[in-house]
Amino acid sequence: MADPVLLAKAAASVLSNEKNRKAAGWALAAIFFPAIVLTALICSIGAGGAEHNNAAVSACFYGSSFSEEVPAAFRGHVAEMQSAFSLLDSAVRSVNASAEGGGLDPIRVKAVFYALCFGEEAPSRREADRFAGCFYAAEERVRTVKVEQADGTITTEEETYTVNIPLPLERAYANLAALMGREITEDDRSNADHIYALVSGPVGGGSYDGAYLRGDDPSVELDVSAFTDPGTKNAADLAAYAVHAWESGWGYVWGTYGNVLTESLLEYKVQQYPDGVGNYEDFIRDNWLGGRTTDCVGLIKGYGWLDPESMAICYGTNGMPDVGANQMYRSSPVSGPISTMPDTPGLAVWMDGHIGVYIGGGEVVEASSTRKGVIRTKLAGRGWTHWLEVPYIHYE
Repeated sequence: MADPVLLAKAAASVLSNEKNRKAAGWALAAIFFPAIVLTALICSIGAGGAEHNNAAVSACFYGSSFSEEVPAAFRGHVAEMQSAFSLLDSAVRSVNASAEGGGLDPIRVKAVFYALCFGEEAPSRREADRFAGCFYAAEERVRTVKVEQADGTITTEEETYTVNIPLPLERAYANLAALMGREITEDDRSNADHIYALVSGPVGGGSYDGAYLRGDDPSVELDVSAFTDPGTKNAADLAAYAVHAWESGWGYVWGTYGNVLTESLLEYKVQQYPDGVGNYEDFIRDNWLGGRTTDCVGLIKGYGWLDPESMAICYGTNGMPDVGANQMYRSSPVSGPISTMPDTPGLAVWMDGHIGVYIGGGEVVEASSTRKGVIRTKLAGRGWTHWLEVPYIHYE
């Protein structure tokens, strides 16, 4: 068996030369992946094997501040992976714009990319599009549309359009093997599954060691009695809404935004997100069915969509668009690094792929994960990288 230290040195030598890096292509990462990860993480973290991978995943998906003891090569790998994730998110959004009834799972795509390509330089936009393209197939369909004629009459006609359909993971791996010119091994798949579970499953929203609190007054009733101005969408009431969700013990189900989780809604979400929800159906059914549930950005969107007169959460209302955590951050008119955050309840706090609501006093309410639900955590030490004013929310 080849010496992993020698392999790592060889990889570093090749990767340090820009011309060689580009010539080597993605296959280089596949060849040297185990040695690079093992050596870099032993040098930088000094913990057991599983913790190595978990710490690297956390750094890539959620961001991290590194001490000077962490090798520059490892920090560079993390930066390259984060750049790749940004391109993959864009590619997945483009695919899902032409999907029906559920699109690609961006976390799954990034988890597979991480497992196959950690240590590689970030792909070009075209390469990212090709990678995401392995996860879906385009299908032509026919639909009937209404057409207004020149004389004002309405007729119908058939038109052909294209729908992007997510592929089973086995087919996606076959496509990736052809794209990358290498076998996708069982170890690759197991690593990808482990990464995916860390990000969207039992842990979700980032792994961390800090204490968290669950609310102790379970309820499905919505309460706006603590709102300062129910007729507007403002920062103080967003914080009050988040606190109420925490106090009421809301659960976490991907793709929900504060409504009661009925049997029919759960079945729909299982079909829509077979990995992010379907893999945890038993736990969700035992713990969250019949209560209110949300995901991280759904906690904020639910407040935006709340009608305080009818006490109904109505999708897409009040000018609040249906966006993900990253898109909400990027569309914010006012934001900054977490070190510059003002002490303003109702600001959102963000890390890549996850978002929460600052409630003041150095605390945050966040819809954390399937197993944790809506929790209250400390702002410090959680891994938040930026703060933002939520679009469509009024801040003094």
